[in-house]
Amino acid sequence: MHRYFILYKPYGYLSQFTGEEGDLTLQDLVKQNQIVDFPKDVYTVGRLDKDSEGILLLTNDNRLKTKLLDPNSKLKKTYHVQVEGAISDADLEPIRAGGIVIQHEKRDHRCLPAQARMLKSVDYLERNPPIRFRKDIPTSWIEIKLIEGKNRQIRKMTAAIGFPTLRLIRENMDGFSIDELSLGELREVDY
Repeated sequence: MHRYFILYKPYGYLSQFTGEEGDLTLQDLVKQNQIVDFPKDVYTVGRLDKDSEGILLLTNDNRLKTKLLDPNSKLKKTYHVQVEGAISDADLEPIRAGGIVIQHEKRDHRCLPAQARMLKSVDYLERNPPIRFRKDIPTSWIEIKLIEGKNRQIRKMTAAIGFPTLRLIRENMDGFSIDELSLGELREVDY
């Protein structure tokens, strides 16, 4: 029987069930959510790095995982990104145009065009630990929607345009949003 879960992964957790001693993992979140019968064959569809937060889809439906991870599926993922500096709409044009070159698996990767816009405000809890604060350097929030998902891609893209990522939150994936969950919450869903 296929099962589906959504999770609002907090900062500092690995997107896997095992890690090195001292690592926080998805297994810790399963325990915190007091899910006793969590299936052993359920894994994430894609990943978020340890420094990122947001929605994760977990399932034992391998056909769905393969479909969703295939770039041809055009699965759109929405990220809210806090960057260092006062970004302008014009600064986002290289992301929208595509072609930013990043390193992926020791090779150059030319990023596809992505939707990008500035956000006037966001309503997220303060991260624990908080992001670094610099009195004389402002921060800005942007939204990026993309269909690919290379390792640390958004961080590399924002750095390439001169605005390092301070905080990265995957807000939406395949119609599932973190708005449905509290931080660290894991919930079984119908798919």
